[in-house]
Amino acid sequence: MTVQNPTPFPRQGIPEQVAFDRKELGIILGLYGRMVAAGEWRDYGISCLRDMAVFSIFRRTAENPLYRIEKRPKLRNKQGQYSVVGIDGQVLKRGQDLKSVLRVLERKLIRAVE
Repeated sequence: MTVQNPTPFPRQGIPEQVAFDRKELGIILGLYGRMVAAGEWRDYGISCLRDMAVFSIFRRTAENPLYRIEKRPKLRNKQGQYSVVGIDGQVLKRGQDLKSVLRVLERKLIRAVE
């Protein structure tokens, strides 16, 4: 005999989907705004999935993302839950601290401004 959860809600502590919190979005959108002002980026998309959240960055609306900023909480204790992935699928930077992971993209902003 199997025991079923009597309530239709998910169990406590197990999120139904992963999302960026307000602080994380503030950091990401700050960088995004600077890159838009520099003319490098034009559009973005956010996906909240069961095991990860993705912030995709586009140069134009109808193309593949230039970069993906991913949050994978399951990797928190291993490689770090944040990563920046390039257009070719290569992980450019991974770590525990979102600001330090995004520095790889800020270097590109400095080059774009110069």
